[in-house]
Amino acid sequence: MEDVLRPLIVVGGSVVLTLLLGWATDRLLRKADDRHHETPLWGLLRRARVPYQLLLCAVLLRASYDETRLLTSHDLAVGRVLTLVLIGSAAWLTIRIAAAVVETSYTRYASNHRERDPARVRRVRTQVTLIRRVVSATVGVVAVAAMLLTFPAMRAAGASLLASAGILGIVAGVAAQSTLGNMFAGLQIAFGDMVRIGDTVVVDGEWGTVEEITLTFLTVRTWDERRITMPVSYFTSKPFENWSRGTPQMTGTVFWHVDHSAPLDAMRERLRDILRECPAWDGRAYNLTVTDSTPSTLEVRALVTAKDADDIWTVRVTVREQMMRFLSDEHPYALPRVNTADAVPPPWAARESAPADGVPATRRLHSHPPRQAR
Repeated sequence: MEDVLRPLIVVGGSVVLTLLLGWATDRLLRKADDRHHETPLWGLLRRARVPYQLLLCAVLLRASYDETRLLTSHDLAVGRVLTLVLIGSAAWLTIRIAAAVVETSYTRYASNHRERDPARVRRVRTQVTLIRRVVSATVGVVAVAAMLLTFPAMRAAGASLLASAGILGIVAGVAAQSTLGNMFAGLQIAFGDMVRIGDTVVVDGEWGTVEEITLTFLTVRTWDERRITMPVSYFTSKPFENWSRGTPQMTGTVFWHVDHSAPLDAMRERLRDILRECPAWDGRAYNLTVTDSTPSTLEVRALVTAKDADDIWTVRVTVREQMMRFLSDEHPYALPRVNTADAVPPPWAARESAPADGVPATRRLHSHPPRQAR
């Protein structure tokens, strides 16, 4: 009877104690979260409840398993499994706590600087994301190494691995040259302020917004909701357009081809009225000028401003549509057309073609003298 009750008491007691401690800790974190609404730390720490309980259970079982006298012939294997679970849960808990602390720091910083310097907030967000990924990768590597060292065969091979570390490092560096280059490029992007999460960029002719930055790749969400994934080394080796660099304010242009008789003054007044009715216009500047002319049309350019790339697109399409509607409804003669009228000869051509003897010059040139009668 004792052989049955002892394992049940030890294992069951460990599980029950784990659940009670996890419940009590969660209650304390919930109360702290309700009292301190200015920080999300306590709410984020509640996400670590599962690895916390798993760690507690592994510690209790690892410390009291010898008292169960269960599977005595497999004590070594069971102890090693509990040690592996203990290391894994500790690494998981460390990653969750680090993520909560880093996210809390960013939230506090963003709440104080979002209105004054949104570009800097995006920069910090990019750095925080990459720091969290680096911490997770480092903790994961250390945890895996610790797990491997629990096996005697791995400890015995440690000396030989360290002895050949130089050669292995060279081989790994050559084999993973691209991966290592992307990792260093990711760190350069994060702390060099080249591109940030939320920036509007133009890459290979594609316009979009930076959605995600990792140590090896970067994702751009285009205006039609496509995702372009590119290695981060691209942004450190090739030129690209960053429309959010500095200030997000932008200046856009709209072009029309109109007839030479187009009412430019009326078009300027209409442009002013269109912009006043457009919420996306920031009110900084506008103008309308003739930038070029061809034998049949004038090229007219409107210059408009907006607070960011999304609004400048809205302003441009609105101005283009409303101006064309205005010309079609009130000044249709200003639209470009193909001229099929007869050419008007210059004055000097009319004088040369005047008749000297009552016969036009063109007729004299093409007429033949009368035949002599034989």
